[in-house]
Amino acid sequence: MVDTSVTLSGIRLDNPVIPASGTFGYGAEFAELYDINCLGTFSFKGTTLEPRFGNPAPRIAETPGGMLNAVGLQNPGVEKVISGELPRMRGFFHKPVMANVSGFSIDEYVRTCALLDREEQVGWLEVNISCPNVHGGGMAFGSSPEAAATVTRAVKAVTGKPVYMKLSPNVTDIAAVARACEEAGADGVSLINTLLAMRIDLKTKKPLLANGTGGLSGPAVFPVAVRMVYQVYEAVSIPIIGMGGVSSAEDVIEMMLAGASAVEVGAANLADPFACRDIVRDLPGVMEKYGINSLTEIIGGAHHG
Repeated sequence: MVDTSVTLSGIRLDNPVIPASGTFGYGAEFAELYDINCLGTFSFKGTTLEPRFGNPAPRIAETPGGMLNAVGLQNPGVEKVISGELPRMRGFFHKPVMANVSGFSIDEYVRTCALLDREEQVGWLEVNISCPNVHGGGMAFGSSPEAAATVTRAVKAVTGKPVYMKLSPNVTDIAAVARACEEAGADGVSLINTLLAMRIDLKTKKPLLANGTGGLSGPAVFPVAVRMVYQVYEAVSIPIIGMGGVSSAEDVIEMMLAGASAVEVGAANLADPFACRDIVRDLPGVMEKYGINSLTEIIGGAHHG
């Protein structure tokens, strides 16, 4: 029997497969299709202090090998998540869940994380620092090591839960940002978020997305994600959750060899709602095919000579 279990900051997961934030809602729709307790955990929809309606439509565009989105963090706000979504989730998901948090100021991150810190269901906080800082000229918090460290320190001061900083790939040196997060007390890092992209409509001669730009995800970004996870593994000693174009059990193993302790699956859920279930099902067979007895043993395996 192969061992698919992994550990993230002291919490054991039956397997490393985690649906990524923004592709799995708060789990309810998927729980109607299959028993989502087969998953390691899932990262719920990016949650902000106040409700957000997101960006104007069109906010999704297809592209070969992936998709662009500019949804704009549409969510009901943290209080509604705590009063409505989390109690409902208890009915169909019986494992610790990963809370994904976004903010547009340090204060917003702090207040949202402090509220979620009280929730027993929440195992980890995944802090999305790809958001624009409205007090800092609109630059994303994750675009500089200093800004990323500032958010990390502020959040760590208000929670006892493990904090994973979700990093943007739209930077010169993602390893430097990861190092800054580690030095500021992060328990782990998640990467990569989407790559900044654009499509133009030939009929209107204008960008396809109302927002202009959007985030590219899907199989096209997988090699970029593997490279960045590999680089960050060399730079930090905290766990990495790898993501970006993962759509098969083979991809999960490749991402773990690059250095990921667990793996998120995003766009694949939108193409096939059973994607994560199938990856979990396929993982033991793929492990046997490649002579892997325990997934924990292969983390960072591509670095060891």
